[in-house]
Amino acid sequence: MRSRTVLAFCALVAVARSALRSDQQYWNDLAHDELEEALKMQWNLNPAKNVILFIGDGMGPNTVTSLRIHKGGESHRLVFEKFPHMGLLKTYSANKMVPDSACTATAMFSGVKTNQDTVGVDATVQHQDCMTSLRPHARLESLAALALKAGKSTGFVTTMRVTHATPSPLYAHSASRRWECEALMPAGTSCKDIARQLIEDWPGRDFQVIMGGGRQQLISNATGTDIDPISISPWTCYRQDGRNLIKTYMIDKKTRNLKHEVVMNNKELNEVDFDETDYLLGIFSNEHLSYEHLRNKSPEGMPSISEMVTAAIKVLQKNKNGYFLMVEGGNIDMAHHRGWAKIAVNEAAAMEEAVKVAADMTDERDTLLVVTSDHTHSLSINGYPDRGSSIFGIAQPSSYDGVNYTTLSYGTGGPGSFQYYVKTEADGTKKVARKDPSEDDTERYNYTQIAGIQLIENYHGGGDVAIYARGPYSHLFHNVHEQHYVFHAISYAAKIGEYSSGTATVFANIWQLSIITIITILLL
Repeated sequence: MRSRTVLAFCALVAVARSALRSDQQYWNDLAHDELEEALKMQWNLNPAKNVILFIGDGMGPNTVTSLRIHKGGESHRLVFEKFPHMGLLKTYSANKMVPDSACTATAMFSGVKTNQDTVGVDATVQHQDCMTSLRPHARLESLAALALKAGKSTGFVTTMRVTHATPSPLYAHSASRRWECEALMPAGTSCKDIARQLIEDWPGRDFQVIMGGGRQQLISNATGTDIDPISISPWTCYRQDGRNLIKTYMIDKKTRNLKHEVVMNNKELNEVDFDETDYLLGIFSNEHLSYEHLRNKSPEGMPSISEMVTAAIKVLQKNKNGYFLMVEGGNIDMAHHRGWAKIAVNEAAAMEEAVKVAADMTDERDTLLVVTSDHTHSLSINGYPDRGSSIFGIAQPSSYDGVNYTTLSYGTGGPGSFQYYVKTEADGTKKVARKDPSEDDTERYNYTQIAGIQLIENYHGGGDVAIYARGPYSHLFHNVHEQHYVFHAISYAAKIGEYSSGTATVFANIWQLSIITIITILLL
């Protein structure tokens, strides 16, 4: 019976492949559509009233390609791949060829490259150097802080802990990304943990939207069943100093007579009266939020990234001066670290849906929408699988040992990724052999792809990441850029920070004069 089922499935795959168009007209039509789209493209020189910056953590180019093939085939285009402008970002940090999420986020949010594992401080601060991180000149202002100074609203949404590496540079200054709560900080330190900076200090205390996980960083001795054992120490800390920072948040907002809501699950988020809510804190998990395919969607469960984005925009869009919103799809990275390519791609799909929500809720005439990543992973697309094949399937047998291998694999990986064993030959000699993945279900979510080098977990990659943009000044993303350029391009588009008035006008006048000069020369 099983063999008949397999044969029937193979027959259906063969039919599907035969239906894939490859005639000349098909390819010409694809190219003509792209050419027509390019010829219609015009620069949008309006000020960016609103900015939404999406960070797909660990979403390198091969993750994007895998998502594209998984969703609609090789010729498919994702929502953000239809944006009119794109470029590449070089992700190295001030001291490392391959970066972590703290230094890359700091670069994009604050405009300078910094040292690995540091948050919101410049490269004069070494990892865990508390005293240097306290120096005012070493502390960097983020896009969120500049937006607040310009009278805009600001906030962030993440599927990670709200104190994690990507969101924390928006509001914190720390010599270690691991100092999320006091429990992992050196005894007697004069530095403040990241969670306290979010709730107690400016600019975090004035963020209109904060949504994600991480209750155990905010409430001392928090309890719950949603703790991921893989993430426990040294990456996770549990507040033990008796503080309840969520209560501190509520007291602060009441004292300042600010209309606010604190929500902990789907039911409470769905009941928010956005007309009467100017500040929204949503903490939906003790730890990171669940992977999308495991998410509890009941009233007591947690929202999707799309649902959080919807709520965030409803709060922020009430400000007539506009807003800045950062959105992180962090579970892409979490899945890659475990070697679970299908989960990583599914998390990228969830973030793409959130991009679609943001695109539908905003007007590209006044809203700059940017989608990028902080770093790559070592994910590789291998072999010569047939067009139309599953991206999670078998590529082909190896030309060396005849054993099948999967289309997706990793350069590095954790437990389960080193799929080799010692094989005894007929003559008694031993050799290292590779397991045949076709004997396993490579389509299941937690299938662990093979890796070339076994580590504790899959490490980051050091390749360039793509950046996609639509809206005002999206054409500023147009070639290969340094990662910290993102801060400057967004600041210029939104006319905030050093580009808030005179400087921006000067640059605009220089650009206009250059165009006039070129036209004059051509006419002579």
